[in-house]
Amino acid sequence: MAGTKETPRQKMIGMMYLVLTAMLALQVTSAILEKFVLINNSLEQSTIAVNKVNQATVDNIRGTVEKSGNRATDLAIVKQAEDVRKLTSDMISELDKLKDQIVDAGGGRDESGNIKNLSEEEKVAQLMIGTTRNGAAFKLKNDLNTYIENVSKYAGTKYAPLALDGKDDPIANRSPDQRRKDFAELNFAQTPVPAALAVLSQKQADIRRIEGEVLDVLASKVGAQDVKFDKIIAMLSMDSKVVVAGTKFKGQMFLAASSSGIQPRMSLNGGPVRMQDGQGIVEFTAQGGTYDKNGLSRRVLTGSIAYQTPAGLKTVPLSAEYFVAKPSYQIETGTMPPLYLGCANKLSIQSPQLGALWSPNFSADGASVIPSGEKGKITVVPNSASVSLNISNSGSLLGTERFKVNKVPRPTLEIFVGGTRANDPRGVPVSSARSVRIQAIADPSFAAYSPDDAKFRTTGATVSLVRGTRRVKFTQVGAGGGSIADLAAEAQPGDRLVIQVDGVQRQNFRGEISDVPMGSPLQQVSLY
Repeated sequence: MAGTKETPRQKMIGMMYLVLTAMLALQVTSAILEKFVLINNSLEQSTIAVNKVNQATVDNIRGTVEKSGNRATDLAIVKQAEDVRKLTSDMISELDKLKDQIVDAGGGRDESGNIKNLSEEEKVAQLMIGTTRNGAAFKLKNDLNTYIENVSKYAGTKYAPLALDGKDDPIANRSPDQRRKDFAELNFAQTPVPAALAVLSQKQADIRRIEGEVLDVLASKVGAQDVKFDKIIAMLSMDSKVVVAGTKFKGQMFLAASSSGIQPRMSLNGGPVRMQDGQGIVEFTAQGGTYDKNGLSRRVLTGSIAYQTPAGLKTVPLSAEYFVAKPSYQIETGTMPPLYLGCANKLSIQSPQLGALWSPNFSADGASVIPSGEKGKITVVPNSASVSLNISNSGSLLGTERFKVNKVPRPTLEIFVGGTRANDPRGVPVSSARSVRIQAIADPSFAAYSPDDAKFRTTGATVSLVRGTRRVKFTQVGAGGGSIADLAAEAQPGDRLVIQVDGVQRQNFRGEISDVPMGSPLQQVSLY
């Protein structure tokens, strides 16, 4: 509370709370900015698709007029359609230039094409609003509304303005704060780069939509969209393309008709449908959700097909039910769990249920994933005590598998003196003690699992000749051992050889060498 004297501890706790709150705010802001990037990309793709449909409408108008003998009245309609396209193209180009300037205000793009500073707001405001209210948004407002006035003349109807002040906007006028703002402040004040881009992309989408409606009106005037079914095809609709042996095959046969003289507009689940030869091509990745006890998730497709008739635009709704089956997969490995830290753990993950549709991709937390080039076969290299492997197919996450991670087991040291094991209780004859061989032997199960990671060697050793409590002489041997003939020349029965291994190294599947912590192992050998 104000006026209360706080202890140093309370002040520290308060400061930590403020820092935490700021960090959380930054995280939320970053997430929201990324969503605006996705929204802007989606709007741009939608605008491109609608532009192609609108161009097809113009081409259809022109083709119909040619078939009708290029009558003067029809040619005037062609000219009007071209004028609408020109007005729209100019307006779209103006918006594209503004979008480029906004991206530059955010520091431009990096080598990957991503905007460098998504959170930039001030430079966006300077560009669009200006310090003396002379920014680009004021000219943009006039141009957008002028465009609407011009295309409305061709449609024979008046469209609502595209650029509105807060008091005229049906959503903004509900808020006392937003109602007082003009078009520039409403859309670009305190607005980060991706949000400003989304505003302009939304305007482009609206422009293309209105252009399409105006072109449809013009097309109807020359009969370009009269319904004349001149394409008849036979169709077979199957309840399922997969039929289990012993069960009934069900379907329906019928005639389908289409018209080459119209270009229908089709939509499905709120989005446009790609057209090809007068038919809508429906293709999407099925998304799962809540599955029933049979592993099925019910889905419903809703859409419509709209086309122009002499009496006006006619829309036919449609609805279809389908089910999404929950995919399954199998992980094949001889030692799961666990995996080995820093090693090449080879996994094979297959889905007999998806068959030819099995096209998996993988990511992991706590490990790197190396693809093999074969479907479902990967190498997982853990870098932490646990690994979460994310398994997706065609962009849809199927599941996350969690693995424990073991450290690589230490090797066993085998030491031979003159061909005799150093741990032989009888000892070694003095006459035979002329060489030392030292081997680092990998754990058998680990060597069988990952032979490319189970390559161990010693770096060298110190061999001392000891008589009683006195070291008579010593020599160094290299990796794997070597000759100790100089010690053998002075050795006597009753002496001992003390062998201290300097170190052990392991080579992994990448050819990288690392030290193995083994301490300072000693081996004593009696001579007789």
